[in-house]
Amino acid sequence: MEMVNEAETKSEAWELAKELVRIDSSDPGAYEKEIGEFVYGWLRGRILESGLEADERDEIGLGAEAAADRKNGKILLCRREALPGRFNVMARIPGEKPGPALTFICHMDTVMLGDGWDEARPALGAVTENGRLYGRGACDMKSGLACALTAFSGILKKVGQGARPARPLVFIGTVDEEDFMRGVEAAIRWGWATKQDWYLDTEPTDGQIQVAHKGRLWFELTMEGITAHASNPWKGADAIAAMAEAVSLIRRRIKDCPAHHDLGISTVTFGQIEGGYRPYVVPDRCRVWIDMRLVPPTDTAAAKRIMDEAVRTAQDEVPGVKGSYVVTGDRPYVEKDDQSPLLAALRRAALEVTGREAEVGSFNGYTDTAVIAGTLGNHNCMSYGPGSLELAHKPNESVPFEDVRRCGKVLGRLAEDVVFGN
Repeated sequence: MEMVNEAETKSEAWELAKELVRIDSSDPGAYEKEIGEFVYGWLRGRILESGLEADERDEIGLGAEAAADRKNGKILLCRREALPGRFNVMARIPGEKPGPALTFICHMDTVMLGDGWDEARPALGAVTENGRLYGRGACDMKSGLACALTAFSGILKKVGQGARPARPLVFIGTVDEEDFMRGVEAAIRWGWATKQDWYLDTEPTDGQIQVAHKGRLWFELTMEGITAHASNPWKGADAIAAMAEAVSLIRRRIKDCPAHHDLGISTVTFGQIEGGYRPYVVPDRCRVWIDMRLVPPTDTAAAKRIMDEAVRTAQDEVPGVKGSYVVTGDRPYVEKDDQSPLLAALRRAALEVTGREAEVGSFNGYTDTAVIAGTLGNHNCMSYGPGSLELAHKPNESVPFEDVRRCGKVLGRLAEDVVFGN
């Protein structure tokens, strides 16, 4: 059942979040075509409603084109394919003075719709009940996407009314964040993301400003053994037994890694394993996929040394086995920079809106802004959005109305302060 109060009817971000949740953008699944078209069309409509002109382009970077936008005064609007049939969306309000642009960057995909939803709260139902919005992506991160879009729209209205922006404001909607993050990687290649500009994503942060990330390192570890009948195991080489030795050593070594004062401890998860083909045959192959979340000072080189030791130990314990590994993903850790001007501006905006200091913490996962920070060495990258990460990716995912209203106001205040130089 839907319970609507007077405050809800006045929240543009809340209503927009409902519309976005109703669009299937699951990854894997429907992907982002429909939601990308919706976001693009929504932005175009808001530009025109504000009495401004949209300079619509495809296949654009943000080098010389951005300088040209300052001269023609138009609002740049672009969609560019990052993957076949899947496009990022970008809109840019030009500024009159040089300086870093404030960029809201939000992913448009969600995880799979999944099973286990209550019958009265379907994954794409956008049901509101007791002040909460339910649906896939409600907190991760369609409510945050709605907050960013409405904050961007608020600046469009002021510019249309004659306000003169000193600094640029940019919105970027990305694809593939829930998989390999190829949308933000494309944005970096195209020049949509730079080392100089400021980037804020709206992942669910429980009211915190989250500015640091553990590194994310993925390995695929393989053990090759020798098959034999289980009644004569000494004639073979047990690849699964060797993998057990390697896994045990990796767990111990990661557990012994030093903790970090902001990011906590390094962890390891053995998320998937396959091996053998009959219970009465010595297995000649075993493979495991490993996810490490690393904190300073443990880095990729240190993790590789652990993997090398694990392979040697497995081969010594199970003669005849050969081990090898490949790195399938490498995202560096991101540490907090207390001197970040974006952090200072966001803390001021949150204090002005809520009347209290926002706690500054770290993000347990890895986000689009973390990719920008880790790839470009940009210290002005962080997360602030409605909802709780603990509810993300689960059945009956939801976000409270008060969180959406708070976040929308904070983002609006931040955009005004930065864009107009307050």
